[in-house]
Amino acid sequence: MSQYAPGQSHVSFGPGPMTPAVQAIVIANVVVFMVMMVARTLVIDWFGLTPEAVLTQGRVWQPVTYLFLHADVFHILFNMLSVWMFGVDLERRWGTQSFVKYYAVTGVGAGLCSLLVSLLPFGGDSYDIPTIGASGAVYGLLMAWGIIFPHRTILFLGIFPLQARVFVLIMGAIAFTQALGQGGGTTVAHVAHLGGLLAGYWYLKTPVRRPPTPRPRPNPTNLRRVH
Repeated sequence: MSQYAPGQSHVSFGPGPMTPAVQAIVIANVVVFMVMMVARTLVIDWFGLTPEAVLTQGRVWQPVTYLFLHADVFHILFNMLSVWMFGVDLERRWGTQSFVKYYAVTGVGAGLCSLLVSLLPFGGDSYDIPTIGASGAVYGLLMAWGIIFPHRTILFLGIFPLQARVFVLIMGAIAFTQALGQGGGTTVAHVAHLGGLLAGYWYLKTPVRRPPTPRPRPNPTNLRRVH
């Protein structure tokens, strides 16, 4: 996704160099992906999010570790590109600690949402099928980006300029409708996408948990002297 500035003649791709937490997330995911190339089944079995394993085998770490597993090159490439695209500006604004906390809350929240839905009558066969990937956290980043930078413009599909808030609404509607129709015939965890959006919205709209807003820098021409 490209960023487009209305009224200007250029299109910029990406927010610039990776910030510390974004870089650490990308490196961790790449390392785990390389391990999966050697021991894919073992890694997914132990660290992918399988509701049945969490609830009956005590693998309570899975709602966290599933975020670092990816199915193929395109899966990890898209997710890490999205972490970079949306995460850098957020980390610069919030600081590394608050950004990491938000990323974890939305990622784990998306996983718990998938786990809870798997227990419902319409949960399909998701109870014993592993969910993997950082997409839930990515959707959480997207929600934050749309709330904090609502008027920034994204080239949707590289063609259509949309304001960030409109883009989030569209992606949320897609996640919702696909989550409602999700069944055993798809390998995409749409419920996790929706869960990431909801967790992000809840977190940002709760005053106690909301990441700090940076204070404006003082204007040197408008200072009070202390004698």
